[in-house]
Amino acid sequence: MGECDCRGGGRAWRVVGVAVLVCVAAASASVAFRVQAVTTGPVADLAARSATVSASVVLTDDPKLLPRRAGRFARDRIVVPATLVTIRTRDARLAVDVPVTVFATGREWTALLPSQRLDVTARLARPTPGDLTAAVLLVRGPPQVLTPPSSLQTAAGAVRAGLREAAGTLPPEQAGLLPGLVVGDVSRMDQHVAADLKEAGLSHLTAVSGANLAIVAGAALALSRVLGLSLPLRASFAAIAMVAFAVVARPSPSVLRALLMGLVAAVALGTGRTKDGVAALSATVLLLVLFAPELARSYGFALSVAATAGILLLAPRWRDALCGASGRVRLPRWAAEAMAVPAAAQAAVTPVLVLMSGQVSLVAVPANLLVAPAVAPATLLGFGAALVAPFWPEAARLLVIPAGHAVQWIITVAGWAAAVPYATVPWPGGLGGLALLAAVVAMAVPVLRRPAGRAAVAVMAGAALVVALAVRPLAGPWPPSGWLMVMCDVGQGDGLVLAAGPGRGVIVDTGPDPVVMDRCLRRLGVSDVPLVILTHPHADHVDGLSGVLRGRRVGAVLVTPERTAPDAESRLSTTLARQRIPEWTAPPGTRWRFGPSEVTVIAPEPAHEEVNGQGEGSVSNNASVVVHVRWRAGSALLTGDIETEVQEELVRQEAVRADVLKIPHHGSPRQSPDFLSSVGARAALVSVGAGNDYGHPADSTLALMRRLGARVYRTDQSGDIAVVDQEGTLAVLTRRPP
Repeated sequence: MGECDCRGGGRAWRVVGVAVLVCVAAASASVAFRVQAVTTGPVADLAARSATVSASVVLTDDPKLLPRRAGRFARDRIVVPATLVTIRTRDARLAVDVPVTVFATGREWTALLPSQRLDVTARLARPTPGDLTAAVLLVRGPPQVLTPPSSLQTAAGAVRAGLREAAGTLPPEQAGLLPGLVVGDVSRMDQHVAADLKEAGLSHLTAVSGANLAIVAGAALALSRVLGLSLPLRASFAAIAMVAFAVVARPSPSVLRALLMGLVAAVALGTGRTKDGVAALSATVLLLVLFAPELARSYGFALSVAATAGILLLAPRWRDALCGASGRVRLPRWAAEAMAVPAAAQAAVTPVLVLMSGQVSLVAVPANLLVAPAVAPATLLGFGAALVAPFWPEAARLLVIPAGHAVQWIITVAGWAAAVPYATVPWPGGLGGLALLAAVVAMAVPVLRRPAGRAAVAVMAGAALVVALAVRPLAGPWPPSGWLMVMCDVGQGDGLVLAAGPGRGVIVDTGPDPVVMDRCLRRLGVSDVPLVILTHPHADHVDGLSGVLRGRRVGAVLVTPERTAPDAESRLSTTLARQRIPEWTAPPGTRWRFGPSEVTVIAPEPAHEEVNGQGEGSVSNNASVVVHVRWRAGSALLTGDIETEVQEELVRQEAVRADVLKIPHHGSPRQSPDFLSSVGARAALVSVGAGNDYGHPADSTLALMRRLGARVYRTDQSGDIAVVDQEGTLAVLTRRPP
């Protein structure tokens, strides 16, 4: 009997092995055929030559607005996947059918829908290595629309637009998150909310997945049961609801995976057969990789599959363990289920997160547990509003009101979780980090199986928490005691904070990213801003303003009196008027006292056009507001982006001396040696982004400052930089060693 069982077991393993090999071979063949299709042929040849062509493309997804680049010529940038169907060169017209990625500029792209055919003029470029696309199309100029969207996509677009319009009656943060939660539309998502969701391990809520589809399918089944439909009709109704939802939400990797699994489950329900979740997941993954091989390298798809596998394999065992053995219940079943599902999903996706981002979240499980009761009501109410909005907008606006309350709870939990110290722990990325994680788990599991081991781990975790929250802040607090000015590490841009009393700060420029600026102010404990000084209206100096405005009182905003960028200045004025914040200009000599800081405007002079017109300097850069800051222990000169023309003008007028100099224009080579020498600074600060495309700071500028005897500090090397009062003299401290 035993020998027979062994032979049977051996045959079973051989069958499994053969099945795995067949699946791997099929998936490999699918990927190979796709690679062959996109790396050979006329499109690949033209991309290798960076040829400029006229082309016809069919959009396969919604155009997405990319973050604006810092700098003077910041423009709205669009990316959208498409199918290239026709190429026209000087010599020929070619019919093709290959996937491409389109990069373009201009807001007119945002109104386009999938299935529309466009004519564009573009330069072909090679795709990113590993992408299963034939080329990148760098489009020049606006597109010529050849066909309207299909009826299906028109209806889906109307549903999405209706939900956005109905959600517009909610506060801005809720209005941006609700469409993302319901149909994955993040076009109006507040950047701060998006950052908090990511930090809290909740960003999956806006990547529409199986959870959303399950909610919709469950509601459809409940409604069909109330209507008294038969089992096959209920299954068909649920399948139709899932397909409709997938069309409206767009077929992302997680939606495709969930849709196929849902359809398999619907077939099983309609036929009365028992469904096997693991088998359904396996078949779904195989089919998707066979017919859409690009999903094989999609982190979104990997996260979705891992989370589903964790819920199927780990959650039932963990739920039963939490309920207790031998019928003795330790937790109610619903509570055990609520804890086991997010914990299992998070445990399963952690290896993927380590590969992807090199960090481990410590707050994801409690955050997911807290938001779980709000997700289903928000999704159902939001989807209901989306369905009725095209026909009955008033009813849609009523439905989004309770949905907004549920969404606000999610926003609140995300903000709380993101603010927890050490919400995410850095971890080695890549395969090395994955191997380390596997070793830690292999050692931890046997220990955690024993009560004594669990107690020891709890004690060690508590001790580590005490060290992290108490000992480390005592050893190296940030901000340092007695700080007078902090140059925030905002990347390629400027963002400085002047001490103005407890909880107060004067802001000089806000950097390009509102999330980064907001977090710097949080670290400094600044909740009241009596004055914001925006030196000039370039994106890398003003686009972070909404981060300053988030949850803070702002007294006024000082801008340059020179009107050099009408569009940017108009947007800024509109924002300030909407927030009811006064917009000021001030002539040189204007002075304020804020706590320990005395701020004096040095430039620009009125009627500055003649100086701006000289040489090669940028008009906007040379119109920067320049301020001199004096403290009891010393002074600083904050120069915006002024270039040689204005620097030399300041030298001719009167030398302005300071202990600390913010080097103009991120350390660009356009510096006047006479000006830098006349300041006489002992410390020079450079706000600059790592690996920027501008070559900032220039080697010549750094060498000049060193010859003048100034020590240079850079945000790309040291992070935030603080100027502090150290026993009556100025000192410079950095958040991390250079």
